Amino acid sequence: MPLPGIQLAVIDKDGNELKGNSVEGNLCVKFPWQSMLRTTYGDHERCRQTYFSSFEGYYFTGDGVKRDEDGYYRILGRVDDVINVSGHRMGTAEVENAINEHPKVVESAVVGYPHDIKGQGIYAYVICDMEGRSEDNLIQEIRETVNKIIGPIAKPDKVQIVPGLPKTRSGKIMRRILRKIASADTGNMGDTSTLLNPEVVNQIMEGAK
Repeated sequence: MPLPGIQLAVIDKDGNELKGNSVEGNLCVKFPWQSMLRTTYGDHERCRQTYFSSFEGYYFTGDGVKRDEDGYYRILGRVDDVINVSGHRMGTAEVENAINEHPKVVESAVVGYPHDIKGQGIYAYVICDMEGRSEDNLIQEIRETVNKIIGPIAKPDKVQIVPGLPKTRSGKIMRRILRKIASADTGNMGDTSTLLNPEVVNQIMEGAK
């Protein structure tokens, strides 16, 4: 739920605020105050354009959001994180949201990886409730769920069931690491010791297909 004194808004692509529950759009903050973000070092105009001009009168967080039927907000991910599949540009948040509609999915993260035919393929890392289910059947169901909600172009080329996702201590998914694993570029993963759960990186690498 919104914090006291902070008024959140769900804004559609045309800049209209979506009222009520069960809506999805861009996460913004009403009545932004000066100290919430002063500037971007060395590029004040970029700061203004990125956060304060996308939707007039609002601070744009850069995230997509879904407000459910109970009024709770669910962050869907960066709206500018896109994958180009056979010339079709789609947001990773859109694909993740479709994957998360499967009742056995707990959390997911989608990244692009080099594909010989499509240019970029879709690689999905998914945390699932595996009770009473086989991995192969669940993966097929997840792909079909995306096909039903978005269409065949968005069906993940690869789905990996994982025990967890690499996150910072603030809860942000480290997609840089997931992209490297998806691209089989694991020679230099960088410093992972600052992650909340660094051990999960090796677990994902061992299970990568």
